[in-house]
Amino acid sequence: MPPATAPRVTVVHLPPAALDALAAGDLAAASAVSPVPLPPAVGAPDLRWLWRLRSEQVRADPAAAAWVTGVLRAGDLGLVVGHAGFHGPPDEHGTVEVGYAVAPEHRRRGYARAALGALLRRAAEEPDVRTVRATVSPDNVASRALVDSCGFVAVGEQWDEVDGLEVVLERAV
Repeated sequence: MPPATAPRVTVVHLPPAALDALAAGDLAAASAVSPVPLPPAVGAPDLRWLWRLRSEQVRADPAAAAWVTGVLRAGDLGLVVGHAGFHGPPDEHGTVEVGYAVAPEHRRRGYARAALGALLRRAAEEPDVRTVRATVSPDNVASRALVDSCGFVAVGEQWDEVDGLEVVLERAV
């Protein structure tokens, strides 16, 4: 059952060395340079592609480090409960795309809603951002309900090589 009050969360951006270590599957090395303790779930083999992607992105554009996926720290637990961030800095149209995931053992407690709220607040603080985009698998009912409740509107569909068919949703900042 979700908590009566929304949990506090912080998106903690990882330094390039931590992204590199996670991409290589070295959780111990990533934890040694991370500003927060990293649980085993962050270093899971099925997330290596994400950390590799973000590591390469930050290497190509160091300014992207302040935008890309970091870890999601829950203030009520003092633990990392997932990951969240943007797919990169705003594009030439002022659009950023959100991404977030909560570890299975921490779901249904309001962390995804809190993560999305934190990302939306960050986007609203940035003068270069005009639109926030979210992409959701058509069968991810919970995620679709969340973005719908936050004012996102479907604008189309796309095929993602990792996630398959996705509904593209956007909202103005």
